[in-house]
Amino acid sequence: MTTILTYFLLLGAILSEVVGTSLLKASQQFTRLVPAVLTIVAYAASFYLLSVIVRTVPVGIVYAIWSGMGIVLISLVGWVVYRQALDISTMIGLGLIVAGVIVVNLSSSNIRH
Repeated sequence: MTTILTYFLLLGAILSEVVGTSLLKASQQFTRLVPAVLTIVAYAASFYLLSVIVRTVPVGIVYAIWSGMGIVLISLVGWVVYRQALDISTMIGLGLIVAGVIVVNLSSSNIRH
């Protein structure tokens, strides 16, 4: 699998997970059918894409990037869409997560750059 395709699939997995997590709130504990079904579909898509990626990239690297970027993006969704506050310590922590993802990605010999 090419590096570009790997990153494209990983981006798809991250965005699917963020959509699924965002829809959890809208599903109101799975009592609203459409958001509940879309949540399941989004998570299924995310896990399927992850299963494709881990055939060529170590699971630890994939999970670090997927979970780290998912945390940052869902925090931004919470801030923008749901008006949830992000204090300075939270923003510093999110910055450290992004820095960690960059270090893992750039220093990994398992992903061709």
